[in-house]
Amino acid sequence: MATSAQAAPTYKLPFVISASAAGTIIEWYDFYLYGVLAAFFGTQFFPPGNDAAGLLYSLAFFGAGFAVRPFGAAFFGRIGDLTGRKFTFLLTITIMGFSTAAVGILPTYSQIGILAPIILVLLRLAQGLALGGEYGGAAIYVAEHSSDEHRGRNTSWIQTTATLGLLLALIVVGVTRSSMSSENFTSYGWRIPFILSVILVAIALFIRLRLQETPLFSRLKASGKASTSPWRDSFGNSGNRRLILLALFGATAGQAVVWYQGQFQSLFFLGTILGVKYTDAYMIVGTALVLAVPFFYVFGRLSDQIGRKKVILSGCLLAAISYFPIYNLMTQFAHPQGSFSATLGKFAGADGKASVAQPEILPLIALVWIQVIFVTMVYGPIAAFLVEYFPARIRYTSLSIPYHIGNGWFGGFLPLIAGLILTATGNIYASLIYPIAVALITVVIGGLYIKESRQVRIWDEVGGQEEVLEPTGSLAG
Repeated sequence: MATSAQAAPTYKLPFVISASAAGTIIEWYDFYLYGVLAAFFGTQFFPPGNDAAGLLYSLAFFGAGFAVRPFGAAFFGRIGDLTGRKFTFLLTITIMGFSTAAVGILPTYSQIGILAPIILVLLRLAQGLALGGEYGGAAIYVAEHSSDEHRGRNTSWIQTTATLGLLLALIVVGVTRSSMSSENFTSYGWRIPFILSVILVAIALFIRLRLQETPLFSRLKASGKASTSPWRDSFGNSGNRRLILLALFGATAGQAVVWYQGQFQSLFFLGTILGVKYTDAYMIVGTALVLAVPFFYVFGRLSDQIGRKKVILSGCLLAAISYFPIYNLMTQFAHPQGSFSATLGKFAGADGKASVAQPEILPLIALVWIQVIFVTMVYGPIAAFLVEYFPARIRYTSLSIPYHIGNGWFGGFLPLIAGLILTATGNIYASLIYPIAVALITVVIGGLYIKESRQVRIWDEVGGQEEVLEPTGSLAG
């Protein structure tokens, strides 16, 4: 069943994907800038005198943004199910852009004292709330423009955005650091990537304002089937609560720890633990990200053919059994020349001193690349799986909750948990127990209780699939 000509989109699917992805890349860029520059916050916004404590404070504040993501998911998810997908992700990107730019002009601890960390955590919380609403909107927006046959392939482009956002953050920070002295970057240069966010957000808003509401939601609303109480329908229904819990423990929790271990913690491990200088660490991780990004599409498309569940759980299992040998090999090829205690608190040479590692670049790129391949396996199909797992009338709310509890709590607190384990044990591999355990839990629960979602036809909820979907043509729309 097709809509009338008046209801049909006037732009092509490539533009839908590009516009959705562009904004989401920028949101992830904004969010991960904090993590990339965490060590500098220990000297700028916290009391001086203890580098290790400052780093842990910074990681805790980094985690605070993740802690509130489920609340942002519930709040903005409700708006998305009531008013529509487009309005909601216009609102979230505006909040994210303002919060990020404000970090760039925030006075330091030496200037305003205790107000500095207080304002910093408030801005970080605002970022987390905004991101809690952004991802669900972008993933659903693309999925509800896609045919049932190619949903994994099309939503896989949205799945690249978190990695591309991190890559963009690494590039901007790397170029900025390389263009000035270490002293100037520590003093004021770290602010530049945050302030640049204003320009990027303005571009994304301009593009997204051209978008219309999704045809599936428009038809749902016109037929009177949209939810009038998304929270009650999502959480008050025991069957849907069970689906949320299964999606969390059987998919997104494992996906989250694999994502953060493979991309974010690999950078932390190289720079902070092994003492690889920041230019080499950024280049190693950045190159691995570039080489692995196409595999989001590969595994998203593969999930259209063999199923979401098989791809996601295979990625979790491979990661769990590979992490210990991979990180042992990373240590061997980095050739660290000092003790762990000597490098704690020095994130990628933030103090300006020479590196204590002598890395072999190509083997380290390969080892990080393998980890990012695991990321593409678990993350490439996850949007299609979540969209198919929940009904359209409460999709934004129900999808966002397990995704952001998984990625916000299980994944987002991984850096802090890893830091605490490292300082408590002194064993640089002990923190791997956490992502391995969570990934294995997901393999077991997902394998036993999650049903394959590939055959779900979401268009049947509104009378049948759109005939105007997936036209060919340029990105201009």
